[in-house]
Amino acid sequence: MSQKPIRHFRKAGFAEGLSLLILLFIAMPLKYWANLPEVVTVVGSLHGFLFITYLLIIAYTTWKVRWGFIWVFAAVAVAFIPFGNILLDRQLQKTKWV
Repeated sequence: MSQKPIRHFRKAGFAEGLSLLILLFIAMPLKYWANLPEVVTVVGSLHGFLFITYLLIIAYTTWKVRWGFIWVFAAVAVAFIPFGNILLDRQLQKTKWV
């Protein structure tokens, strides 16, 4: 089995997770503490694009690898949790797909 879908999923998860962290821990404080709402607009738009891309890659990976419901649910759920993608990636590394 090709490891390419999993590799793409892991990269997309890293990018999406990093954008969430930047949004929460850099852009939001700049909006409220430095009165720079433009930062949230830019970072939020980028995060939205990466989130949609991440969802599409989850669908592609599910189709190619034949993931079960629990993997799909976990992949979507961790997108809403800071550092969640790191935890999922660690679990993924213990599987036969990596």
